[in-house]
Amino acid sequence: MRAMSTLLSRKATFTSLLALLTFGCGAEPGPAPSSGPSSSAPALSAPAPAPSLVPGAGSASPTASSTAPAAPATEKLNVLVLSIDALRADHTAMGGHDPEVMPNLNAFAKQAVAYSNFRSLSSFTSQTIGGYLGCRYPSELKRSGSFFGAYPDDELLFPELLQKASVRTMSGHAHFYFGKAGFQQGFDAYEMVPGIKKNNTTDESITSPAHTELILRQLSDPATGKQPFFAWYHLMDAHDVYKEHKEGKSFGKGQKNLYDGELHFVDQHLKKIFDFVDAAPWGKNTMVVLTADHGEAFGEHKMTRHGFELWQVLTHVPLLVRAPGIKPRQVNKLRSMIDLCPTILDTFGVPMDPSFHGQSLWPELRGEDQPDRDVITDLARSSDNDRRRTFQRGTFKLIELGDGDGYQLFDLASDPKEETDLARKDKEKLNELRSAMTEALKPVKEICPKRTENLKNRRKGKPC
Repeated sequence: MRAMSTLLSRKATFTSLLALLTFGCGAEPGPAPSSGPSSSAPALSAPAPAPSLVPGAGSASPTASSTAPAAPATEKLNVLVLSIDALRADHTAMGGHDPEVMPNLNAFAKQAVAYSNFRSLSSFTSQTIGGYLGCRYPSELKRSGSFFGAYPDDELLFPELLQKASVRTMSGHAHFYFGKAGFQQGFDAYEMVPGIKKNNTTDESITSPAHTELILRQLSDPATGKQPFFAWYHLMDAHDVYKEHKEGKSFGKGQKNLYDGELHFVDQHLKKIFDFVDAAPWGKNTMVVLTADHGEAFGEHKMTRHGFELWQVLTHVPLLVRAPGIKPRQVNKLRSMIDLCPTILDTFGVPMDPSFHGQSLWPELRGEDQPDRDVITDLARSSDNDRRRTFQRGTFKLIELGDGDGYQLFDLASDPKEETDLARKDKEKLNELRSAMTEALKPVKEICPKRTENLKNRRKGKPC
């Protein structure tokens, strides 16, 4: 297999920027918390790691006002992130699903800290991956405004900070969008699987075999392991169209069963990656993170596929983290993908940019009991969808429609399928969550995309 490789130059402006980096929450630094993350607002700042056997140990409390650079971790860990397109949390064994669908992922989960209550940043790839790499909510990022949103070169993505800190950065992908999105920023090696068909409405390609070959080739590079590395790969075959595979397994007819067959096919290739990492000389010093960009709908709320709304079937995704020095267990606390970027930066002892959000998960990964957190999901208005936001506190989830045009309220404990709207029945809880959401969003600096004329349901008198 031949693949096109692009070696990206670093931004010259980072030399001065990195010296000024502090741990902050949003573009305007706030006061330093007195003792760890608050249970009444999302944790939007990351603690600086301290020297220890695992990154972040010995520093449970964020220090938003600190200007000192993060201390390097004693263990020189690598980080490998595997994201799976359209993987619903409830289609894993941890979610109560048939364990034969993804047996290798389920076996990996037993070796990892498994988060059962994890939320994606949005409900389709462009916005979730943009937010993950940009360490901010999708509506805060410079972007084109289309469904296949493009991010400009002057938008800061966290791999650029790793690259500047002499961390080797690698990535490779198997959908045409990843070649035009702007996600390559900060990667020493960024490749595309060749021969991918371009289709704006679905994904006709079968890519796991060629993509796995690309991944293993990148990880086999002689430079890999000679310095700390960060690698990220997004596996696509769970995305529609759902196809049967001769080397796979059939779970029956119908879209949901075909989807399970696709998950099984991806799972077979996950095993090849896991086995390679486990056999590599650097494998014992590598943190492996597995997650998804969004879920998938199969008729729930009269929806199919994904995007455009923020229902649980679209935003509840898995998070599994395996690393040396951490004890496997299940964490049921509410957590968000906004915390992945701070966790990765923390692993390498690289400080956060002041505009970044989230809090490192390392205190929790090493076994410290952490409080529950409020979680925000963000669907920025695009050419294909109206604006949506959710705010979840405990089991209660608030959905904001449009520009505050309406609200829906659900208690996921008694109503996990979000079928009974409590907005009119429980005004006290509605007002509590609306107020808390407004307060939590103060550090979020929303911006308009480049093209605003085609935004769906754009209001007169409002820029976007």
